[in-house]
Amino acid sequence: MTQVWDNKAIISDVFGRPPEIELESVGDGWSLCRWRQFVGSYSVPALPDPMFIVHIAGKPQVKTWMRDGWSETSSIPGCATVHPAGTGTSWLVDGELDVVTLSVSSDLLRSGSQQELFRQMRFAFADPLGVALTRQILAELYAPDNDGRRDYVAAMVNALKAHILAGPPVGEAVSDIPTSDFSAYRLHKVINAVQAKPEADMSLEEMAAMAGITPSHFCRVFKKATGITPHQYVLKARLDRAQQMLVQSEMSLAQVAEAMGFTSQSHFSRAFRSYAGTSPREYRQRRWGTA
Repeated sequence: MTQVWDNKAIISDVFGRPPEIELESVGDGWSLCRWRQFVGSYSVPALPDPMFIVHIAGKPQVKTWMRDGWSETSSIPGCATVHPAGTGTSWLVDGELDVVTLSVSSDLLRSGSQQELFRQMRFAFADPLGVALTRQILAELYAPDNDGRRDYVAAMVNALKAHILAGPPVGEAVSDIPTSDFSAYRLHKVINAVQAKPEADMSLEEMAAMAGITPSHFCRVFKKATGITPHQYVLKARLDRAQQMLVQSEMSLAQVAEAMGFTSQSHFSRAFRSYAGTSPREYRQRRWGTA
C-alpha cells in the first residue's frame, strides 16, 4: 500500500516517531497532532498543507532558520506559529519540544485573504484565543471517551479552524494584544528585549515593569515558563552571544567581556567555563581549529 505523505507522515519521518496523540477528520480537511521531541536541530521538508502550531510546554529555546541564521526570537510556551505549505523549514530545540499542530487542507483556503494568511511563515506570535482553544482541545483528548466528548472536541476544532482562517482583526497588528492581564505575549516581549541587547544592565524591576506586574510575581511567572530565573536567563543570553563573538570576531577576551556587560575578564571567564564547560580561549581555539 502506498503511503500518503501528508503533514503527519512527513513530520513523523523527521522525528523518527509518530505523534503522541492525533485526531483527524478527512472529510473536513484537518488533522490535529501533539508532538514531543528533545534537544536537536530538525529540518522539515516542504509540507503539502499549511499548519497552525501552538507551543504548549517544554523549554522556551525553540528557534527557526531565517535565511542566514537562527532567529533571534525564541518561541516560548503560549506562542503560536503559522507554517505555510510548500516551504521547507529548520528548527533548533534546546530542551524539550512540546507542540500541537493543526494542519488545514489547502483546498479549504478558498478566498485570497485566507491564502494570504498562510503564504509566509509567522513565527512565535501571541494568539491568546488560538492557544486557549488548543489547550482545551488537548485536555479533552486525554479525558475518557464518549459520544458527547467527541462532538465537543469536533466543535472546538471547528472553532479553532474558523479562528485561524479569520486571521487577525482588520487594521490591527498581531502584536497589538491587550495587556490588562499577564500574557505570554508580554513575557515574550521581555525575552525579546533581553535577546536583542543581552549586554544591557536590565534590572529585575525594569523587566517586571515591562511585563506590567510586580517583581516577585514576574519572577514566579518567568521561572514557570522558562525553567530558570530572570537573572539566569540574562546571563545565559550574554554567554550565548559571547560564544558567537568568540567565533565570528577577533575581539580580545577582555573586549568580549566588556561588550557583554561583565565586570571583568576574570568574571566573564568563570561564568563562561561554568556554562560551556571550557574557557573562552579554549572554546575559540576549538571552533577556529587551532591548537
